[in-house]
Amino acid sequence: QVQPVESGGGLVQAGGSLRLSCSASEHPAAPYAMSWFRQAPGKSREFVSAVDSTGRYLYYSDSVKGRFTISTVNTKNSLIYLQMNALKPEDTAVYYCAGTLKTTRADIRKELNYDFWGQGTQVTVSS
Repeated sequence: QVQPVESGGGLVQAGGSLRLSCSASEHPAAPYAMSWFRQAPGKSREFVSAVDSTGRYLYYSDSVKGRFTISTVNTKNSLIYLQMNALKPEDTAVYYCAGTLKTTRADIRKELNYDFWGQGTQVTVSS
């Protein structure tokens, strides 16, 4: 199965910024939506942000709303970005890009609905 490829993670001080990229151009089917999830050490994976295939509907978790911005550069959602500003130590996690071929807007935050996942990129925010 073709995996999306993430990039852009790294180490940054609190208050800093990073931009993550995810390329799913090799996937044969255009996803309904692409999303970012993250998993911190000792915690379960959680939803961060999503964008639908039109690029018009954006979704954020409460913990990142106002600080993170998701965007896509085309209607096939084959390349998406996550601009992360005002980073906090609690944002430290492995960030995963994922795609869903079919879901509803109500279920877009649920990881079980996602069909393909990247391998993740580490984001570390120091205090």
